[in-house]
Amino acid sequence: MTARQDGVVMELERADVVDGELLPAAPAAGPVADVGYDAATAAVLAALDHRAEEHLADARPKKTRDGYARDWALWEEFHGWLADRTGHALPRTAVTVGTLVGFVVWLDEVKEAAPNSIDRRITGVTVTARRQGATVPKEATTAAREALKRMKRDSQRLARGRGKAVAATPEHLRAMNTAPAARPQPRVGRRRGTQELPELAQLRDRALVTMAFAVAGRSEEVSALDVAGIRQVAEGIEVHVPSVKGRPPRDVAVAYGKNADTCPVRCWLAWKEAAGLTEGPAFLPVDQTGRPGDRRLGPDGCRLAITRAAERAGLDVKLTGHSARRGLVTTGRKRGKRIEKLRQQGGWAPNSPIFWEYIDEGERWEDAATEGIGL
Repeated sequence: MTARQDGVVMELERADVVDGELLPAAPAAGPVADVGYDAATAAVLAALDHRAEEHLADARPKKTRDGYARDWALWEEFHGWLADRTGHALPRTAVTVGTLVGFVVWLDEVKEAAPNSIDRRITGVTVTARRQGATVPKEATTAAREALKRMKRDSQRLARGRGKAVAATPEHLRAMNTAPAARPQPRVGRRRGTQELPELAQLRDRALVTMAFAVAGRSEEVSALDVAGIRQVAEGIEVHVPSVKGRPPRDVAVAYGKNADTCPVRCWLAWKEAAGLTEGPAFLPVDQTGRPGDRRLGPDGCRLAITRAAERAGLDVKLTGHSARRGLVTTGRKRGKRIEKLRQQGGWAPNSPIFWEYIDEGERWEDAATEGIGL
């Protein structure tokens, strides 16, 4: 065992993980008994609660369910690791302040997981534990995320993951949308060739990157856009962003831009006309001969379109599918756009920490502490 892992054991022991109060594996007779229900009524209510929980779990996207399954597998691995060192196996449904904070420390020190990944694991474990009948106290999740705060401020820990997406700017979009159609290909033997991007694919990529920026769209949301949901009006276009992964749908206004190369309205109309779109998905694959496909361009395809456009433009930063979403907020705030307008455009919750992080980034140079003080 490494010195660092020994430190983890000491942290867990100090947190009284083993001696802490364990939660019941199944819910207690519960709130229904406290309001005077008879046994038969309480049983029916409990069965309905159970069915409701199952329904909500089944309604989650497969990707989310798979992620929760991986989170729970790591929770079980943590319990096995802990049992080897304490000589006592705890119930998997024992989610307390001690066990959940211990899990965070273990993921950080033993698994060397990125802080954002740990944050997601906390959610996956608590959701799964509740489905199995455990009561997860708010104090446990609060303490776990409090332990995580220090890790999120550590640049070395943050570097374990993919890191934050670089915020796209209008200057990036202009460079991407005016880049040459040819792009270098991997070297084969002594030869290194180029690949010419078909004109239709160029138009598709121009429309896609500007649309993603304009609606602050996730790759899944851009992929889900339909032609019928994008309506031209005198001021620009009105875009219906469908519900994705259970998030609420939203309707956003996208105004004409001043520059034709970065105007999301003009870029959309040019692609729509060239591809002959009248219904169905807004964005389609385009093969090397320039023929559009008949199926929706998937989220991965949307992400790749943005990344490859940035590479083709020779940008010195790597843009990803999330860069456009981040970029609208940071750029908009720098230009004085109202916070509530930006929040609604991207569909963020009012208390979203990510959204406020983007706002802070956009305001970094607004009334800077060293500005105008006589330096």
